[in-house]
Amino acid sequence: MIPAQDDTMAQTVRMAVFGQRDFAAGFFDDLAAIGTDPAGGITRDTYGPGENRGHDVMARAAEASGLGLSVDAAGNTYARWTAADDLRTVMMGSHLDSVPRGGNFDGAAGALAGLVAIRALRALDARPRINLCAMGIRAEESVWFQTSYVGSRAALGTLPVETYDTARRIDTGRTLADHMAACGCDVEALRNGARPLDPATLEAYIELHIEQAPSLVEEGRPIGICTGIPGNFRYPDAKIVGRHGHVGTPHRFRHDAAIAGAEIATEMEKLWTAREAEGTPLAVTFGRFHTDAAFHGLTTVPGLFHFSIDVRAYDEKTLAEIEQEFLRIVARAEANHSVRVELGPRKSAPVGPVDPDLRGGLVAAAQALGTGFIDLGSPASHDAAAFAAAGVPMAMLFIRNENGSHNPLEAMEIDDFLEGCAVLTEFLYRKYCR
Repeated sequence: MIPAQDDTMAQTVRMAVFGQRDFAAGFFDDLAAIGTDPAGGITRDTYGPGENRGHDVMARAAEASGLGLSVDAAGNTYARWTAADDLRTVMMGSHLDSVPRGGNFDGAAGALAGLVAIRALRALDARPRINLCAMGIRAEESVWFQTSYVGSRAALGTLPVETYDTARRIDTGRTLADHMAACGCDVEALRNGARPLDPATLEAYIELHIEQAPSLVEEGRPIGICTGIPGNFRYPDAKIVGRHGHVGTPHRFRHDAAIAGAEIATEMEKLWTAREAEGTPLAVTFGRFHTDAAFHGLTTVPGLFHFSIDVRAYDEKTLAEIEQEFLRIVARAEANHSVRVELGPRKSAPVGPVDPDLRGGLVAAAQALGTGFIDLGSPASHDAAAFAAAGVPMAMLFIRNENGSHNPLEAMEIDDFLEGCAVLTEFLYRKYCR
């Protein structure tokens, strides 16, 4: 149980957090300066120069805060406030990479939140009964290597060893191992079973993150307290093989790959709509969806079509059901249009259940502060899911962000960020400090 605390102390905690405004704003400004893409937006490329510079920013901030700094074999950065070597650790963090031409706050807000919380607690002369650590995580954005949670899973020892050699960065074609080695990581140690983070030593993992949809803007609330993280299945490189033909070919003779792709997409949209009408939240996305540029044209029946699909849901049973229905839809499209669908490699991420005690503690902290919040399921996957899958109790806070994420217009306000940090700090103070 979290002990009761009067509102006066909660407001003292808030003041300590808001006293970190200049530190927080400077951190975000430094990240923007090193990540600005000449083509627009922010690019901190995974296991590349951009992400490296982001971790340098965090390292400087940790040292300026008087915290113990370390980097693990996967390149993750840790800023620790150690109460005692034999105590468990509350880990707070998120990733410092970005999608190409994205925004400045996705991921970075969570890496910074742990630093802000620790600095505020130190300003209050708090005496934690547990170790506290802010973590800057590598390689969360799966767009670069088509693989989720690389940095966190490498640290937890749950990243399949073959990934180091099979995953290739989409822009360079080089393997994950090559990119990691170029960034100074000890790939051989990881291949040989090194586990920088032992889940048994972790009391909890708490991640603050900008919201990636406009729910909080719509509700007029600065924060959301997470109810769950969806799992997913993905086919990032699927293709439909038919036969190129003349535009005048009668229907019965066609092997139209594009129409088959359109049927798969529309049938999945119908399935999504029907399941949501039954009360089952889903998300279905065809991120790539195109004919072959080498052959397509106004007067050609497309014989080749490429697509990717990402399906996410909040429980494993639903994911399994949707995937089976997807495979049936694919089979029907093959039969209806005399084509062959090659789905290619399958990727997936597990559902991330939120720990009810941690979530309850965050709710109590928000109430003590008088912070407006809503319960909010995460529409996206996060490193928190990797920690949950490794058996670490997990919780998340979302921060209002007007223009969504993965775009240059991310618009988190510093006051909203600090309000989320205040909830995190109040929770830590109430539960873990004398």
